Amino acid sequence: MVFAAIDIGSNAVRLLFCNVYEKEPAPIIKKSSLIRVPIRLGEDVFKNGLISDEKADRLVLAMQAFKKLMLVYNVVTFRACATSAMREAVNGPQVVKRIKKEAEIDIEIIKGDVEAEIIFSTHLSDKFNDKKSYLYIDVGGGSSEITLFSKNKKTASRSFNIGTIRMLQQKDNKDEFNRMKKWIKVHTKDIKNTIAIGTGGNINKLSKLANKKDIKNISIEKLMELDAYLNKFTYQERIETLGLNPDRADVIVQATAIFIAIMKTAGTKKIFIPQTGLSDGIINLLYKDFQKKK
Repeated sequence: MVFAAIDIGSNAVRLLFCNVYEKEPAPIIKKSSLIRVPIRLGEDVFKNGLISDEKADRLVLAMQAFKKLMLVYNVVTFRACATSAMREAVNGPQVVKRIKKEAEIDIEIIKGDVEAEIIFSTHLSDKFNDKKSYLYIDVGGGSSEITLFSKNKKTASRSFNIGTIRMLQQKDNKDEFNRMKKWIKVHTKDIKNTIAIGTGGNINKLSKLANKKDIKNISIEKLMELDAYLNKFTYQERIETLGLNPDRADVIVQATAIFIAIMKTAGTKKIFIPQTGLSDGIINLLYKDFQKKK
């Protein structure tokens, strides 16, 4: 069986196909293919509050293409979710209606806390030691979701308007950074040795740039080394010398700064990288719903 997930982010839109094999005691979910298109809705929204006609046209074309690919793959079902940029766009609802009409895809505009819950449906918590505390960090183009787990229970969760595209468009975001740091300090003050867990395309790329055989975790010292290393290069050099995609070469610097700020504030020494995200969570929930309806 093939299931599909669409993630409409502030930087890129993604279509993930997964094959699901029903086995005992648990199903096997294997990624089949991922299509990523860097439309950057946040470029308009975080500057003007609107999705431009040009971006809307490209998004509609992408959704029409995604719809056709899903027909070719003969998917059992799919779900499409939009995050920060679409949430904030004044004309977000109109764009959603247009996509429904022209591409026959229903899009859910989800809140930050829902986004975090979907990602956590990928059984991330199954890997937790119930005696330890974890700080889950998802850095996107428009927002960062932070969730604290202690003794295997979610104790606090919040979404902040701090994201990579937003930082490129809005230089003055000190107030939101201060709010985030204050929130982290309040919720981690009585907890020692908190372990960070990071998701998102940028932390996945940073783990590869770390040049480690074990790319499942990075120390904060290594992250700070990477930050200094990346800042030595211009945008063009990051593309030509480091081999980064153009839509990754600018935002990866912003993302590194966000992860470091959060980890320093929480006093975490290491960040684990499970390499899962919103699309993976959507697939997991789709299969659960499919099972219930059988």
